[in-house]
Amino acid sequence: MNDKIVYGSIDEYISSCAPEVQEILQTLRRVIQESAPHAKEKISYQMPTFDLHGNLVHFAAFKKHIGFYPAPSGIEAFQDELKEYHTSKGTLQFPIDQPLPYELIRRIVQYRVQQNLEKAESKAKKKR
Repeated sequence: MNDKIVYGSIDEYISSCAPEVQEILQTLRRVIQESAPHAKEKISYQMPTFDLHGNLVHFAAFKKHIGFYPAPSGIEAFQDELKEYHTSKGTLQFPIDQPLPYELIRRIVQYRVQQNLEKAESKAKKKR
């Protein structure tokens, strides 16, 4: 039997975390909302996700870090500024016991918004 928790919304996901983590996630969510006001919230891969013409960014809470997933391009574009964090192809890990770099996250989200809008525009032109 599968006991995996299934979240129906970002609120549900955040409320399942410890209070001190909820605060971090709510701030992260607000930064993403402000940076991508037209993005829709959803749960994808059991993680809070923002969608704008496709997945924009995901985030998740873990025991020792906050995972932030801006796609490989979102990490490559900012790799010089991300040197102090653990990264892999499409993943960024922010230690849970340190303040998150919200200004950097804001810029990464805005970069991803631009990418997704350009991709959507390009697709729309091909259909014409």
